[in-house]
Amino acid sequence: MNRLSGQIPVDLTNLSLLEFLDLSSNNLSGEIPPGFQLLRSLVMVNVSNNQLSGPIPTQGVFVNASAPEVSGNDGLCGKVVGVACPPGPSKPIVLNPGGPSSGNPVTHGKGSRIVLSISAIIAISAAAVIAIGVIVVTLLNIRAQTRPQHTTVGMMESVPQSPLTEHLALGKLVMFRQSRKLSGSDWMAGSAQALLNKQHEIGRGGFGTVYKATLPDGHMVAVKKLLVASLVKGQDDFEREVGLLGNVKHQNLVALQGYYWTPQLQLLVYDFIPNGNLYRRLHELRDGEPPLTWDDRFKIASGIALGLAHLHHGCRAQVIHYDLKSSNVLLTQDNEACISDYGLAKLLPVLDSYVMSSRFQSALGYMAPEFACSSLKITEKCDVYGFGVLLLELVTGRRPVEYMEDDVVILCDHIRALLEEGHPLSCVDLSLHGYPDDEVLPVIKLGLICTSHVPSNRPSMAEVVQILELIRPIVDAQDFQ
Repeated sequence: MNRLSGQIPVDLTNLSLLEFLDLSSNNLSGEIPPGFQLLRSLVMVNVSNNQLSGPIPTQGVFVNASAPEVSGNDGLCGKVVGVACPPGPSKPIVLNPGGPSSGNPVTHGKGSRIVLSISAIIAISAAAVIAIGVIVVTLLNIRAQTRPQHTTVGMMESVPQSPLTEHLALGKLVMFRQSRKLSGSDWMAGSAQALLNKQHEIGRGGFGTVYKATLPDGHMVAVKKLLVASLVKGQDDFEREVGLLGNVKHQNLVALQGYYWTPQLQLLVYDFIPNGNLYRRLHELRDGEPPLTWDDRFKIASGIALGLAHLHHGCRAQVIHYDLKSSNVLLTQDNEACISDYGLAKLLPVLDSYVMSSRFQSALGYMAPEFACSSLKITEKCDVYGFGVLLLELVTGRRPVEYMEDDVVILCDHIRALLEEGHPLSCVDLSLHGYPDDEVLPVIKLGLICTSHVPSNRPSMAEVVQILELIRPIVDAQDFQ
């Protein structure tokens, strides 16, 4: 608490290099300046426990704002706090304001004004749009009934006609597994139905939405619908980058089976991994679901290490993940780790600005410090930092960043302080029983080394695999070479 009062200075919105702003637990009043949502470098704003009022901005850093960052302000409204903002007063619109007498409204009859409110204009416009839509649909139905019926190639009867299926019908489908024969109609029957059904959605991330699709042959796949086309490179660059990812094969990486391209829609087809992601297993256990044992956690850590080592050292062209976090680590039924979303940042036309944008707020805590420094080169050591955070997350069962009432706890800094105080094992997840100290303590120290603020002090993923092998033998530890 700094005992700040008054309104938040608007001049703060002129700080173009501002990254973190913590104004929590003060006596600030008034509205949140909307200019903050225009700062592209801004990563986090915490205005909790003040006397702020008015709407919470909805763009920029506030897109993925969490409730703890704005809580404790009874006057704030918006989606984040679950309070609807009251509508503003309707401003009258005077028709032909520059009429015969400048500045006077148009008169009708004896001095009466013709004034329409914004709500009236909207209602009239909506009614006109609905009427036009009814006329268009009627004409299309008449036309469809009068012309001969025919079958469209690649369109399944079970898939309703829509803009989505029109894009699918006109797109380019490429499958990397030559052993699988998949026709255009198979593709649309499996993917279009999934993308049109909200119940098939299984995840959302910085790059798009993932759906579960079952093809007519019973084969289950995960279909990632990428974000709007403006965030994706042109077709040639897209196909080149995706082609490289399609050649990456490793048991700890989710295999990319193929892709579908149109200028308006890009889809990636992956193997379906049935057991959810690591984030859910650590932080969102279902009723009756047992916590992960230490053996499971070590196996998961080893699998992530092997998968990253293969990306960094085993591919013809090195692949950097850029977005490693527990929600991007999928688990099989046997709790084998499979890394997803690797290399997708290379599909973006401008990488650096996007990585630091609000769409990557979910990665806050996993991101290496050099992401915020334009003078430092982004290398594979950024993935090593994220892996170190994952190790500490596995040991402690805690999130990388936790917001308390009057503090923000950064996991790696918290554990580093415990190590310096001489009792690092006090951070171990309470749900772990009978864990071996001689394995857990070295894993903690490895996690802290990997999260060093200096990139050159972090080991390579090949060295990480060797260290884990010394702690406990890893099956197929040399698969990345």
